[in-house]
Amino acid sequence: MSDFLTSIKDVFLWIWGIEQIRYILDAALKLGLAALLSGVIGFEREHSHRPAGFRTHILVAVGSALVMLTSVYVSESRGLNADVTRMSAQVISGIGFLGAGTILREGFSVKGLTTAASLWAVSCIGIAVGAGFIAGALVATVVIYLTLNSLKRFIVRGSAGKMLFVEIKDLASQVPVITKTIRQCGGTIHSMEVVYTETKDMKFKRRKDTSVIKILVFPKNSESLSLMVSTIRSMEDVEDIYVD
Repeated sequence: MSDFLTSIKDVFLWIWGIEQIRYILDAALKLGLAALLSGVIGFEREHSHRPAGFRTHILVAVGSALVMLTSVYVSESRGLNADVTRMSAQVISGIGFLGAGTILREGFSVKGLTTAASLWAVSCIGIAVGAGFIAGALVATVVIYLTLNSLKRFIVRGSAGKMLFVEIKDLASQVPVITKTIRQCGGTIHSMEVVYTETKDMKFKRRKDTSVIKILVFPKNSESLSLMVSTIRSMEDVEDIYVD
């Protein structure tokens, strides 16, 4: 048995000794790890119904890791005495353009700043993984996830957020009533927007003479959510309501 394990070890060392194969295996492991770590952050954003979700965060981190791997590869394979951080520095500054696309201004409020920050953070995770700083990338992933998930629940007390899709006839008069109803039922409104076109999130087809508002609420408990939904459904101008 020991001879077999020794043979396996010798074969692995021989394969690892081939420079091109070593680069391929190292790149595959690091890119896979970057995708895994950023996927954790992206899943939280997707679950919170943010504009940049699971796939976007993975793409940003994998791209950042690839840039760092490319810098190291060019420096080592060509024997150049170059600054390997130059390309990654451009990623950190350039990711701001992508993050800016997730920031929206609605009236006097600004949305998307946290998602823009998380995109910038996962690009840094990708760079850390590409540079081989695995410990830093792992710790950063845990800290970022806890910041986005646990701290959000601490700030907004109550259960996990629920997305309400409410189809109404008179938008102007019913929005204030629905807002008041949610608060009276013990819910906290995180965001509210009008859905002008049907999306994959909607479980019903909007009628021609109605509007659909999408509300992210944090109810105190299941009883609070049930009371909230039943009260809104009983309103005269409410045609339909769906809870996600």
